[in-house]
Amino acid sequence: MRRDATPRRYLMCPPAHFKVTYSINPWMDPTKPVDLPLALAQWEDLRDRYRSLGHIVETLEPDPALPDMVFAANGALVVDGRVLGARFAYPERTAEAERHLDWFRGNGYTDIHEPSHVNEGEGDFAVTEHYILAGRGFRSSPLSHDEAQEFFGRPVIGLDLVDPRYYHLDTALSVLDGDEIMYYPEAFSPGSRGVLRRLFPDALIADGRDAAALGLNAVSDGLHVLLPQAATGLLEPLRDRGFEPVPMDLGELLKGGGSVKCCTQELRP
Repeated sequence: MRRDATPRRYLMCPPAHFKVTYSINPWMDPTKPVDLPLALAQWEDLRDRYRSLGHIVETLEPDPALPDMVFAANGALVVDGRVLGARFAYPERTAEAERHLDWFRGNGYTDIHEPSHVNEGEGDFAVTEHYILAGRGFRSSPLSHDEAQEFFGRPVIGLDLVDPRYYHLDTALSVLDGDEIMYYPEAFSPGSRGVLRRLFPDALIADGRDAAALGLNAVSDGLHVLLPQAATGLLEPLRDRGFEPVPMDLGELLKGGGSVKCCTQELRP
């Protein structure tokens, strides 16, 4: 199948103040030090790779009091130029939501909805051609799904996450192109697996080893798929489907429970 890359616009935040001083997911261990210069170099490599592929990267100013701001995907969901703000589940990240809204207000966005219910942006929302997939179970409230559907006017499909290692949807599922996805079935409840099989019968299925490498925390432009380099089992299946995998090393940021997608919020026009 012939694949074509589509130019994208992303919002990212450098890990200038990244550290792990608390634990709000199973990946975070405050006893393991972070190599900050290495984290910044890995982040810059990701940013530069996007730009080399023809994408626009906007930058959110980091806040010294908010070490997890590097995981910019969590700050909002943008579809059709409309912005659904985030409302974080944990107080350690609460103030990030307003930092993101300030950026949108200062950059010409006017159709902005401040949420009533807990959602963590593209952490738990994934946009396909026909649906918005929405995770629940560890962070985002099921009530946020109706809120998103009413705001965007798109069908929102709720999916239950059952493994705490995959605490956000973007750790267990990735949109590749249109309505084509890849996912790790064991991260979902039996009923949610059934929904995914019905809606996406041709999905790429990841195994436990690649999922545990956060291989599904990936970003695709329709041709290039940027993903953690340790997820080697996904490379050939992606190539077989006509994609060009681009392995990335974000090992320092993995200490905070995030990788390529967590660092990348898409600004959909």
